[in-house]
Amino acid sequence: MNHLVSDLIIRIKNSAIAKRKEVLLPYSKVNKEIGKILVKEGFLEDLKDDASTGRKSLRATIKYERRIPVLTDVEIISKPSLRIYGNIKKINEIKKRGKRRVIISTSKGIMTSEDAEKKGIGGEILFAIW
Repeated sequence: MNHLVSDLIIRIKNSAIAKRKEVLLPYSKVNKEIGKILVKEGFLEDLKDDASTGRKSLRATIKYERRIPVLTDVEIISKPSLRIYGNIKKINEIKKRGKRRVIISTSKGIMTSEDAEKKGIGGEILFAIW
């Protein structure tokens, strides 16, 4: 596991495609913050801490509407080999490509592009989700 953010997002996407109700995710503070944002944005129903396997992990419940997952696809933008940083202008260019939610890591924490735009800050563009 090289990149925790990519691993988290791809696990959630694959579970949604496979029509799973829950997915077990590796625990980290970053993963927990991203999970909270995905719950707030409506892609996940719930996110709980889980220690049933002996290791600390996160259990996410995937949200469905009429048996179709709300999460359609994701695009990992910032990778370990190439970090992508941007200001509000660059983030808005990514958002304009469709109905996408862009998640960024800023000096004020991990947040959506809308929150970053309100605060007037930029940062590392982690991924886009729709």
